[in-house]
Amino acid sequence: METVTVILALLFAVLASDWITRFVPMPIPLVQIVLGALLAIGPLPSVELNSEIFFLVFLPPLLFLDGWRIPKRDLFRDSTTILALALGLVLLTVLGIGLFIHWLLPTMPLSVAFALAAVLSPTDPIAVSAVASRTPIPHRLMHILEGEALLNDASGLVCLRYAVAATLTGTFSLTDATLNFLWLALGGVAVGVGGTIAITFVEDRLVRRVGADPGAQTLFSLLIPFAVYLLAEDIHVSGILAAVAAGITMNYVENLGRAMAVTRMRRTAVWDTVQLAANGAIFVLLGEQLPDILGRAARIVTSEGNHNAWWLLLYVVIIGAALIALRFVWATVTLRLFLLKARLKGVRPEKVSWHLTAVTSLAGVKGAITLAGVLTLPMLLPNGEDFPARDLALFLAMGVILLSLISASLTLPWLLGRLQLPREPSREAEEDNARSLAGRAAMRAIEQLQVRLAEGRADADLCAEAAARAMERYSRRSIGSEENHQHRQGIASVEQRLRLAGLKAERDTFYKLRRERKIEDRLLQRLVREVDLLETRYAS
Repeated sequence: METVTVILALLFAVLASDWITRFVPMPIPLVQIVLGALLAIGPLPSVELNSEIFFLVFLPPLLFLDGWRIPKRDLFRDSTTILALALGLVLLTVLGIGLFIHWLLPTMPLSVAFALAAVLSPTDPIAVSAVASRTPIPHRLMHILEGEALLNDASGLVCLRYAVAATLTGTFSLTDATLNFLWLALGGVAVGVGGTIAITFVEDRLVRRVGADPGAQTLFSLLIPFAVYLLAEDIHVSGILAAVAAGITMNYVENLGRAMAVTRMRRTAVWDTVQLAANGAIFVLLGEQLPDILGRAARIVTSEGNHNAWWLLLYVVIIGAALIALRFVWATVTLRLFLLKARLKGVRPEKVSWHLTAVTSLAGVKGAITLAGVLTLPMLLPNGEDFPARDLALFLAMGVILLSLISASLTLPWLLGRLQLPREPSREAEEDNARSLAGRAAMRAIEQLQVRLAEGRADADLCAEAAARAMERYSRRSIGSEENHQHRQGIASVEQRLRLAGLKAERDTFYKLRRERKIEDRLLQRLVREVDLLETRYAS
């Protein structure tokens, strides 16, 4: 009963945070952390987190959804920049910040310092969006940050796994680690792709045999990340990469446009709720755990000879500043190398301003994945002893999350207001072209169905009038309003079939344009949603 009460309290805190931020201009993650701290000092029992259960419950759906919804065209267009930030910067952070933390805190074993640096390397695009909501981040830069967050989640958590294994066993082999990494990465991706294709294939066969059920299809999508994660972990490959690969694969499966309109609408609503609840619950849990971990970490620092527990805050500030500085240097060097490469090819790109580099650095906000990772540090070593410096690592990670949220919320709006980026090509022409092509395809489909329906019918003019009504959305033709009830009913029946045929052709065209990479994902989602809404209306 206590577990159910705690879960309900967490969900209520997430809901309350949304209400509060409508009246108080604060980033929602900070509000959720404060609410979690209030829960900790209230009458509710303290939450004891099991790392394996925590990883299973929160990470697979969040990583799966990130992979599913990230714009693929922008991901491939800026792949070099994204890989430099998501892989190169992660490895540099694990090595550089890990050594720095060990130098700063000699009592923390080097392997634990590397583990802490590994969980501090992933970024959280949702937290970035929350702190910059008053001044939106430019379209292309936000996509780069989203792509970086998707990939560095996986790379950072894989590095964490190696660091924890080194702490537990006391040994580390670079050769073995490299081979094991390849097995983990390739195996995880294979399980994610293969598992998603297999599950969607079974779902498609069931739909063809027994009919479509939006609720069942939504449940299928919810089970996919957990299924591939558990399968990957069972065969000892990366469940994290399996969840990410499953999400990306789901995006391509979705582009085939086989799901019913009502299924897509319900599935989108359900996944939005899952994302809100999972991300919010993680930040509430951060606040709920903070008082207890602060007390334990303070005792550790005091026992090590630092008689003032305020040293903890100094350590947080120093580590946070080191992360921002390292990210600033890496972003500056990387962007300038890309400019040099462009000039060697004869292209004259615009110069990179320090505002852009500063925004990129401060936008590396830590969030849900960092907390999820650090909470999975084992409680005990194989010999039964306490995991070294676990409480201190937990506090430092939580402190850096808070510091990154606060610093970003204070500085990003100011920097974004002064940021000048090269003008991006207008998407209006892209949208107009997509709508025009889809409209012509819809009118052709309506005309073809009208001809088939009119064959052998005495009231062929009724089909023609119904077709004219169905094409109103595309040709803007007007129809008179004076009709008798029986005539109107006859037209409505045929018109419904014609409209649905046109909408199907329109949506198929949108998916075809996306498969040909002629429109982006966000535009595709908006256009398909419009068609889905109309289809739901006419089908009812």
